[in-house]
Parts: sequence; C-alpha cells; structure tokens
Amino acid sequence: MRLWLKVLMVAGMTLAILVPLLMVRGVIGERQQYRAEAVAEVARSYAGAQAFAGPVLVVPYTETVLVEEEDEDGKPRLVERDRDGQWVFFPQTLEVGGPLRPETRRLGLHEVRVYEWEAVAQATFRAAIPRDEDGSRNLRVGEARLGYGIADVRGLLAPPQMRLNGNSVEIEDGLGDGSGAGVHVKLAAPEQGEQLVLDTRLEFTLGGTESLSLVPLGKNNDFAIDSTWQHPRFSGSFLPRSREIDDNGFSADWQVASVATNAQRQYLDGRHLPEVGLDPVSGERYMFDTSGSLDAVRVTLVEPVNVYSQADRATKYGLLFVLLTFVGFFIFELVKHLPIHPIQYGLVGLALAIFFLLLVSLSEHIAFGWAYLIAAAACIGLLGFYLSAVLRSVGRGLGFATMLGLLYAALYGLLVSEDNALVLGSGLLFVILAALMTVTRKVDWYQLAGRRAG
Repeated sequence: MRLWLKVLMVAGMTLAILVPLLMVRGVIGERQQYRAEAVAEVARSYAGAQAFAGPVLVVPYTETVLVEEEDEDGKPRLVERDRDGQWVFFPQTLEVGGPLRPETRRLGLHEVRVYEWEAVAQATFRAAIPRDEDGSRNLRVGEARLGYGIADVRGLLAPPQMRLNGNSVEIEDGLGDGSGAGVHVKLAAPEQGEQLVLDTRLEFTLGGTESLSLVPLGKNNDFAIDSTWQHPRFSGSFLPRSREIDDNGFSADWQVASVATNAQRQYLDGRHLPEVGLDPVSGERYMFDTSGSLDAVRVTLVEPVNVYSQADRATKYGLLFVLLTFVGFFIFELVKHLPIHPIQYGLVGLALAIFFLLLVSLSEHIAFGWAYLIAAAACIGLLGFYLSAVLRSVGRGLGFATMLGLLYAALYGLLVSEDNALVLGSGLLFVILAALMTVTRKVDWYQLAGRRAG
C-alpha cells in the first residue's frame, strides 16, 4: 500500500472512532440527566435549595391625597382619595448562624446531599414612624408585621420559636402580604412619630437540598455556618471573611455592611430570593436568574468527585488516546515492515472507547479512583493480549500495553489536578511529540514511500 494511502487510512480510522466516543458522551449526558431528576425528586419530597432573608419590619398606612379627575362635563377637578402604602425598615444589626447537619440520601444509583440547619436569627430595629405634622394627609397607621423570607417553607422541620423584646410571640404562615414564601409576626399598630425599638430572636430548623443562601438585609450583617461536611463550595455575592476546612468539616464567617451590598434596594424593588437550579452539563447546583434575585452569600455541599463531570472530561482526551495509539502502530508498521490491517486498527480503537463506558458504569457503584483503575486494567490487559498476536511478539504487545498504561496514568493525573490540567496536558503533549521525533529522527521517509510504492 502506498504511504499516503496508509496515512489516509489511519486518519480515516481515527475519525471513525469519534462515533463511539460521541455515543459514550451521550450516555454520560443521559446519566447526568438521571442524576438531575433524582435531585429534583428528593427536593420535591423533602425541600429544595434554601434561601433565608430577614427579618424586615413593614408598617402599612393609609393616607388621603388629592387627585385630579374629570367630572361629568369632562372638566378636571380635585377630589380626595385614600391611598395605601407601607414603610419598610431593615435591621440595624443582623446575626444569623448555626450548625448545618449534612445527610446523604440515595435514590436509585444516585446520592443526593440534604441537610438540616439548626439556625438562630437575631436582629435589632430602631425604626422612627413618620408623623402627619399638619394633619392634611389624614394619615392612618395599620398593624405592623415582621417578615422572614424562606425559599421553601416545606423545609421548616419544627414550629419556629420567636421572641420579641424577650417575650414569646406567635408565628404565622406567609409574609403577611399574600406571599407564602416565609413566616411573619403581627405587631400592634404603632403611633405616628413613635420610635420602635425591637430586639428579635428566631430559632428554627430548616431542611434543604445541597445549597443554602443568606441575604444580608441588615445595616451590619454577621453570618456564621459550621458543618461536618468536608467539601463546601462558597459562592454568591460575597465570600467568607474567614473559613476553616479540615477532616472534621468546615466553619465560615461573613461580615457584610449595607454599604457594600444592594440587597436593601433590591428588596424594595421587588426582587425575589435567590433561586438555584441544576447545571445540565455537570449536574452540580448553580444560581440562575441573578439579575432578578437578591444579593446573597451561599454555601453548597458538593461531591468530592463528580463522577459524571470527571468521565466527561476524560472522554475529551479519548481522541488523543486513539490518535497516539494509531500513530504508534503506523510508526511501528513503517519501521518494522509489519503490516497491520485496518480492521485491527478499528478493534483497538473500539477497545479504547469502551474504557470510558466502563469507567462511567463502574463509578456509579464504586469510588471513582477504583473504577478508573479497574477499567484501565481491563482495557490494557485486553489490548496487551490482542497486540501480542497482531504484532507477532509478546514483548511488542507488552510494550504497547505499557505505553497505554502510562497514557492512562497521565490522564488520571489530569483529571485529579483540575487546576493544573492545562500545564500538565501541554507538558504531556510536548513529551509525546519529543518521543516521536526522537524515534523517527533517522527515518528516510522518501525511501519508505518509494519502497511502499514499489
């Protein structure tokens, strides 16, 4: 076979192996979707990703105003009308914290992380009620209410306990404004010009799935969360001012001043609590619609190793594996004058593709590292056995198997060193290219091409 035809054949077989590799990636995508459905199912039966905001003091009022209207003859006139409004007051200080107790729930093959948060929210208010100085507004002040926003109230695992200025008060459902996303406390209607001084303490247990967000609505906000989970992810609008992560879990503290966040303005503009969805690629939870949600700090209980994202990253190197193996065959065939049939190229390429399918299926049942080791050992053993016959030498078959073992070891290093993947990958490619150039530096390609043509 002419040299250039052999080159085209190797290139064609390499591209052909893309089909099973893409099919494997499709399987990974399906498994990721199944996991997303498992998380959604747990959230529906337990509680979703949680967000907490408040308290906020709301004082409604009614005033009489003059408005211009047309009479029966179409002429404008001034008439008195009642207009409803409300004053909104935010805490002077807001302290929220408590232990986050993680738990793993299994649904089919998939593990979903849930938690119970034993929380205490303390806040102080210094609110000055406006006065109708001249009486022209006929101002009437209604019952005030303290509202706490909770993303999924199904997560309240026990009745919250509320103390106002040291006294126990009754908690009611909803925010008191027709919205069900939280709880509230009713207060007596204050007098015009009254200075309200409130010290509030809310104790509650909140269950949720994977993620917890806290909204800094106070003038001065102090948040503290600790947990036995060893793999937190901190995100949102603010990172912790201090944090510790060790084998016993993590603890984190946030200090956020109102001048550093737009949360109060966003609340007045009607923005909602942060919402959390699933990344369709990685299966991890992520915030969405940030343009319409309140600023918040967030902690997420993440998996130490996401097997689907790791397997998906591994398949991206699949074509490189096939190409390097085929190039090795091609060089060996030219140098040793040992013909290798295209079908043999294809079978080796399929064995390399099957590795990734084995990796995904095994990692759903055992730890990712062990799944990788078993899948790699199975494929390397199969290829070593097969290539011993193809290359007509046990030593040659073991040599190629060793080369594949080094490639698999390098790939695993890339997967576990995500932050250094680029530098490790580029270094690996350089070493491989250098090895190929060293091996073929004395090859007379014109002579080989001529010999093949003859």
